[in-house]
Amino acid sequence: MNIRAIQYLVTLAEVRHFSKAAEICYVSQPTLSTQIRKLEEELDVQLVERSPRHVMLTRVGEEVVERARVVLEEVEAMRAIARRSRDPHSGTLRLGIFPTLAPYFLPHVIPGIRRNFPRLSLRLFEEKTEDILDMLEKGHLDAGLLALPIANEQLVARKLFEEPFVVALPENHELSRREQIQMQDLENEELLLLEDGHCLRDQALEVCKMTGAHERLDFHATSMETLRQMVAANTGITLMPTLAVKPPVAPTENLVFRPFAQGGPKRSIAMVWRKSSALTEFLEELAGVFGGIDRALLEP
Repeated sequence: MNIRAIQYLVTLAEVRHFSKAAEICYVSQPTLSTQIRKLEEELDVQLVERSPRHVMLTRVGEEVVERARVVLEEVEAMRAIARRSRDPHSGTLRLGIFPTLAPYFLPHVIPGIRRNFPRLSLRLFEEKTEDILDMLEKGHLDAGLLALPIANEQLVARKLFEEPFVVALPENHELSRREQIQMQDLENEELLLLEDGHCLRDQALEVCKMTGAHERLDFHATSMETLRQMVAANTGITLMPTLAVKPPVAPTENLVFRPFAQGGPKRSIAMVWRKSSALTEFLEELAGVFGGIDRALLEP
């Protein structure tokens, strides 16, 4: 059975379009179509329903694709074993990281990664948590940097650090006069939050439940930077993780940050990967470097 044909089928299942699948696989559309037909002939079953407007998998095709993903994951694992046997610290590592962590965490740790693994090439994917988990499951990523908890028994999670939240306020807000924020200080406050799909939104909603605060329903930001600018424009207040307010992030006019008193809300950051990964030993080593971030940066 041709491994390339299996790859073509899985890609087609993901994009449901022959031309797009061929482009992703760097082959012509006739080549991709021919290989999938040969796979159908070999299995003596129709895998794909073809029509001018769209592509669908047959019921058997869906089952075959599910098995094919496992096969491709194992093939990649064999390749990884071969690469790591030649040089455990070389090659390309595909790493997912969510948007409210990536720009604030990576500048502090990438220099250390380069020093410790000078032959390693990091290929970074900045995606929402659910997309990183999906890419890990499908074997499109080797590991991910995510916020705990992760409800997936097929993944290993190595906790790296805890990152406290701070309150972002306009300079003229009443709470800006306090050196520290007590949880009860947020009661009845209206918080600006990110849109659905961001783990930071879920974490902020948990804080709302604990404090009696509530979200502003007529505005949902698409990024941390949008939240930052909206607070500076006197639109409201919000929560931010500590790394997002530390250099090299530049100060913003009319924006101040206040830490919570002891016992305030935090998020736990972890590195996760598949239990079946052939890279486990190396990923444990890499997690140690990521977890070695200067703890002074995590002080609000």
